[in-house]
Amino acid sequence: MYAELRQDAIAEEILTSGGMSVTDLAAHHGVSVETVRRDLVALENACRISRVHGGAVPYRRSGGRSDTENSVTEREQHSRGAKSRIAAAAAELLPSTGSVIVDSGTTTALLAEPILALPELAVVTNSLVLAHNLSSADHRLLRTVGGRVRGVTQAVVGADAVSDLSRLRADVAFLGANGLTVEFGLSTPDPSEGQTKAAMVHSARTRVALVDATKLGEELLYSFARPAEVDILVTDAPAEHPVIRSLTSLGMDVIHA
Repeated sequence: MYAELRQDAIAEEILTSGGMSVTDLAAHHGVSVETVRRDLVALENACRISRVHGGAVPYRRSGGRSDTENSVTEREQHSRGAKSRIAAAAAELLPSTGSVIVDSGTTTALLAEPILALPELAVVTNSLVLAHNLSSADHRLLRTVGGRVRGVTQAVVGADAVSDLSRLRADVAFLGANGLTVEFGLSTPDPSEGQTKAAMVHSARTRVALVDATKLGEELLYSFARPAEVDILVTDAPAEHPVIRSLTSLGMDVIHA
């Protein structure tokens, strides 16, 4: 097959599947791994795919900026079905008693309903959305951290939030992120939000990340957790996704929603 035709086929396969590994592409097209890597470089230069560790994912960069961030309202409209499935799978990890920290985010906010079914579970959050949803139903073991409110994410962040979290040791932390790669870990565009998320990571015995497939392969400005600091990843991405394959090889437990 001519290189251009093969590259067209590879780009279409990556777009359809959401991501493929170099080894799978090489086997499927009957060429060497080195040939596929050259194909991926050409496709990335043409802004058709984005290379990640071990493979490639659909091209998603918006101007290539690592500090770009959409509002809560805008993010709620994206990947709604995937986020609902991820939240439902993550809810299975909620302890019936004890304590949890729940990060801000449109996916973590969907944990409100299952949390309401656990009246003996203590909840600490920096999410105004989650706090509102739980407080309106009078969840009696709800606490929020103090600090500055970021309007774009409706999250409480900053030094006061970090200080509050540093005095906690929760059973489980449920974390959101804007990006996840093997090299950079979980990341977010805003440093103050990243510092607050990092404090959550260090304040829990078990760390669970809720990340939909569109965020795999993305690196934002601030890394707040390396892969080794995450115990469980809940995602809608398939096991064959190159980022998932690499994370699994590092020993991360992955739940596919």
